[in-house]
Amino acid sequence: MSENRLMEAQPCCGVGRRAFLADIGMGFWGVALGALLYRDGVVRADAPPLGGPLDGKPHFPPRAKRVIWLMMRGGVSHLESFDPKPALAKYAGKTIGQSPYPGVLSSPFLKNVREQVANNIIDKTKATLFPVQVGFKKGGQCGTEVSDWWPHLRTCVDEIVVLRSMWTTDNNHGAQLQFLTGRHLLDGCFPTIGAWVHYGLGALSDDLPQFISMGPAMETQCGGATDSDYLGPEYAGVLLNVDPKNPLPYARPELPVGLRERAVKARLLDRLNRLAAVEYPADEKLRARIKSYELAFRMQTAVPEVMRFNEESEATRRLYGLDHDVTRPFGQQLLAARRLAERGVRFIQVIHGAGAAGAWDAHSALRQNHTTLCAQVDRPIAGLLKDLKQRGLLDDTLVVWATEFGRTPCAQGPDGRDHHNYGFSIWMAGGGLKRGLVHGATDELGFHAVEKRHYVTDIHATLFRLLGLDPRRLEIPGRKRLEIDYGHPIDEILA
Repeated sequence: MSENRLMEAQPCCGVGRRAFLADIGMGFWGVALGALLYRDGVVRADAPPLGGPLDGKPHFPPRAKRVIWLMMRGGVSHLESFDPKPALAKYAGKTIGQSPYPGVLSSPFLKNVREQVANNIIDKTKATLFPVQVGFKKGGQCGTEVSDWWPHLRTCVDEIVVLRSMWTTDNNHGAQLQFLTGRHLLDGCFPTIGAWVHYGLGALSDDLPQFISMGPAMETQCGGATDSDYLGPEYAGVLLNVDPKNPLPYARPELPVGLRERAVKARLLDRLNRLAAVEYPADEKLRARIKSYELAFRMQTAVPEVMRFNEESEATRRLYGLDHDVTRPFGQQLLAARRLAERGVRFIQVIHGAGAAGAWDAHSALRQNHTTLCAQVDRPIAGLLKDLKQRGLLDDTLVVWATEFGRTPCAQGPDGRDHHNYGFSIWMAGGGLKRGLVHGATDELGFHAVEKRHYVTDIHATLFRLLGLDPRRLEIPGRKRLEIDYGHPIDEILA
């Protein structure tokens, strides 16, 4: 032991454990001990990581193992997708006050908003009702009505639960992040649902990240759609490109390097990092860096294998729409999502809708906007559900289709709809859920969620329940959560 360290230890009763580990860390035994502690999930020698089930096991028997979360950026119109409202055609051109339903403008639900910008049609008393721009038909044996912009998904309604009574408090596009964190953007930054799932359940695979995000980036604040915030950087999502030549940015060597040489470099870097981990046992960023380097090396083989779509049958590639230019980009992402699910990834997030606010933000030309975008995603999403089912994966995979809010019943300009957070639709399918069900309702105009209302964290709570997690047992000391953060599982949709 060095003289300085001996002097530091003398005021205490003997040699401190951290000082002891730091000293022996300079030799082989320190490397071995650091590796053992790391493998056990304990970088601190005197205490385990705070919060979470330390063995990575669920708190109670799970119904599902993984989640595929599909996020449509910009705000899909619930009125032209899963919540038909004939009254909009009947009273088109009239103001809400001139219709039989003026009470929506004095509803107490109007208080459920924290505006950052003036939105939802600035003067609701003058805006006129805008008729639904597409027809609806019943699908499946359950008879759930789905718009003609979603003909392929309509064939899958016997597998899904449509929730027509969602609401949120952000009326601008920070609601994208709010749906993933449960908190308004004005509250600050919080871990996303994908990070919580990774934190609570740990890894199903040693070769792939447990939280992966594909598609265009969302809000740049707070790390966007992959933030783990106070859970620590090791639980953040990994961005993945559906590009067999370069699926992971910066993961390939700049110059050609053999596999054996890369393995030697990786082992050396690992040893050096572990020496530093013993010297600085409380450094979360270092711990995350060690894990990321180890995982990155294994991913150099595992990720390109995921992207080998030519291994799939022609029928499977057609199912996802890989045979058409319009559907191929999103279809490749969803096929990659299924292959990642098979290989043990816990939370796979696929985002659709590029642009600053998101492509679904139809303030004008709603018919053209939604016709184009639905054509890109409808067939691939239906293909994903059918593929998961035929492989037996839908029984233990949760699929969530979400968007940050809906669109207003009133017209914005001649042919668009504004943001609408008071009532909108999402749907879910898979392990532990009932199937062929419609849950909740909005009023006659599709303005407010009025039956079985659900804030966005109710979706989180339902996922946790089905994954076998109790979010209250994931509490982090010093990080107080609000009651609304936990949400309430939607028991009526559980099988």
